[in-house]
Amino acid sequence: MLRIENLHAYYGLSHVLRGISLDIKEGEAVSLLGRNGAGKTTTLLALMGYLKPRPGVIEYRGRDISRLPPYIISRLGIGFVPQERGVFASLTVRENLTVAARGGKAGLWSLGDVYKLFPRLEERRDNRGNQLSGGEQQMLAIARALLLNPSLLVLDEPSEGLAPLIVEEIIKTLRGVRDNGLSILIVEQNIKVAFDVADRHYVLSKGAVCFEGGTADIKANDAVVKQYLGV
Repeated sequence: MLRIENLHAYYGLSHVLRGISLDIKEGEAVSLLGRNGAGKTTTLLALMGYLKPRPGVIEYRGRDISRLPPYIISRLGIGFVPQERGVFASLTVRENLTVAARGGKAGLWSLGDVYKLFPRLEERRDNRGNQLSGGEQQMLAIARALLLNPSLLVLDEPSEGLAPLIVEEIIKTLRGVRDNGLSILIVEQNIKVAFDVADRHYVLSKGAVCFEGGTADIKANDAVVKQYLGV
């Protein structure tokens, strides 16, 4: 579904990504792990068109999307949940959701579907975005991305700053949509979340992939865990 090959990216003169390569298969959940500054969020920004590869190739379902703007990439079927969530503060929950809703080819997700997934959002449907808790805002951001009816859901630190009970709810939700066939690419500092959601993991350090493997592979490699994940 997704192939990133030899991806380099810069902020001005600062060389941040140094030849990252990864792939995601249909229906697979993959995580990007690593310490702060390893290049995880930058990889997502390049994937979504906010940074242009210099050089590098990003292919989505066989199409080169390396030079496309974010709105075209979204329309192709990639839903993005940014780290800052991007909730419209002055819009109600319902307005935040319907402004993004798209039938898509499959049309799998409707307003009613995301309300079933997150009943709290239906209860708060007439509240504005700035009246929601952090957990409710994260639910709203995920629900809004699902209403784009994507084939690939990309999430940047979805558990950040949330209470443990809310984190467990987010994990349950992501596992549910994954089990229904949606591909996922998730960036996480919380490796428990990554291990619970993803099938396979890429560990990044200083803008490059330093390890790739399944959850059992990482758990069995104490050197990787201690050196690159800070656990």
